[in-house]
Amino acid sequence: MTNVYSLDGILVFGLLFVCTCAYFKKVPRLKTWLLSEKKGVWGVFYKAAVIGTRLHAAVAIACIVMAFYVLFVK
Repeated sequence: MTNVYSLDGILVFGLLFVCTCAYFKKVPRLKTWLLSEKKGVWGVFYKAAVIGTRLHAAVAIACIVMAFYVLFVK
């Protein structure tokens, strides 16, 4: 079990957050509800979605590497 207070826990949380927001950008109803603001606290969701869609190859590779690390190394 990873916790948020370790470095690998923060990386897992960040990757899952970016992947989830990128998925939300593909769903029209969630896109208008959650990703409509581009500034402030709600803008974090928009920015994570943009990172997830523009860097989808790097995010996918990072998810695979982190999954390997969590399952076999840790």
